[in-house]
Amino acid sequence: MPELLGATNPVPGYDKTTVNRNITVSPDNTQIQNVPDPSKVVRADGRTEQQDSNLQGDGGIRYDSNFQTFLQRLRDTPSLADSLSRIFSGREGIVVSSGLSAGIAEEMGRLLEMLRMDESQLLDFLQGQFKTGTRFGGALFALLRSAYARAASEGVRTDILQFLKAYVDFDSTTHIEGNLLRDLQSMADAMPASWAEKLRDLTAQLQNGIAAGNRQGNLQLLQREIFPYMSSYVERTHDMGTPRALLTMLALNVARYENGSEEKLLEGFHQLSGYGTLKGQLGGIDDQSLLLLLKNRGGGDSKAVEFSNHLASAAARAFRGEGSAEVQQAFQNLIAAMLVNESVYMPINHYLLPLEWDGRMLFSELWVDPNAEDEQNRGGDGGARNTMRFLFKMDVQGLGLFDVILAAQGTDVDVQIACPDKAAPFSKQIGDAVSQILARNDLRPARVAVRRMDRPVTLTEVFPKIFEGKNSINVKI
Repeated sequence: MPELLGATNPVPGYDKTTVNRNITVSPDNTQIQNVPDPSKVVRADGRTEQQDSNLQGDGGIRYDSNFQTFLQRLRDTPSLADSLSRIFSGREGIVVSSGLSAGIAEEMGRLLEMLRMDESQLLDFLQGQFKTGTRFGGALFALLRSAYARAASEGVRTDILQFLKAYVDFDSTTHIEGNLLRDLQSMADAMPASWAEKLRDLTAQLQNGIAAGNRQGNLQLLQREIFPYMSSYVERTHDMGTPRALLTMLALNVARYENGSEEKLLEGFHQLSGYGTLKGQLGGIDDQSLLLLLKNRGGGDSKAVEFSNHLASAAARAFRGEGSAEVQQAFQNLIAAMLVNESVYMPINHYLLPLEWDGRMLFSELWVDPNAEDEQNRGGDGGARNTMRFLFKMDVQGLGLFDVILAAQGTDVDVQIACPDKAAPFSKQIGDAVSQILARNDLRPARVAVRRMDRPVTLTEVFPKIFEGKNSINVKI
């Protein structure tokens, strides 16, 4: 008779009880993994809780370490200059005029027009990136940085960090407002029509409030109507997918929106001014002067910001299907390169220099380490001069890729240039021209070396401090 309670019918002539009796007990065999029991300490075995723990930066995505994932993406992501050259120059079979709608073609035309810069416009473009890329620059933040380092009280450090957090949210107001509207639109798209209609009406009210600059009214609308309405939908429909994720993001953005108000910012500043160590230095700054100082330090109207806005608009249009698959892939690589260079694990500054010069398209990236460690003075006295290290990667249309490594210590400058095959016969002329440029700017060329490029230099070869992230806590949970 079949065994109805078993998973399978028994096999005639097979006694599984005798097989189990013959299994030898091996208490010291580490290949046998223990049953996880968090209530006690068990013997060592071959178990590992890491996913893909056998990978050492190769293969698929690393799940055991954020930093190793960063290094992997830094190695695999195409360069930003290469992505831009694909988009604008039509190299390697990708022609920007093919498969583009009128909207994205217009954005690309504006970008190409902006690439035509003279020397003064190029300087403004670069300075705009410096201003927007350094949020905590200036005398005020230098003072707070010094006070944080010298503070003997944990309360002073906590209040400094709270003020900086409020400033970040205050400075990101436009970005946060955009996130709020996008989250609500995505939520309405994920809802049934019976729920989505009211949410769209509430979103329109919020959009009008943002345009009017009514921050307090917007917060009341979000906290008293929009958030409860979305919570009610998730609770009643048990929709734990996209709507619940968007509800979580909405809660985060609402908290940042509230923390970034002028009232919160001034409250944090007054708290700092009450400390004796800071009162004499901050007490003379009134509320209006502080707000004016923080609002006018961003460089938001520079040509660099205008270029980035048009580039973002073109990318958004491409991802909405207005560009061909090749153009979408180029923009995807471009965004991936930007995210890698803005990672919290990237200890150096990154800048972009795309332009058209003398009829040639030139796409350059610049990495700067203002506090590079001098190899010769490592471990030496603290009076050694600071070393700044630069890496230029210049992709010149019709010539190829140039790598320029520059180290400056005081007025002494060391330059190493790797040039493509077409420029290699002119190595001496290039070296002489670079030496003359340095001399005209009161700098002493300690060494100018020009050679044929064997292979492009990697970022980690020039800036080995990138690997210092291995010393931090970088596991994924």
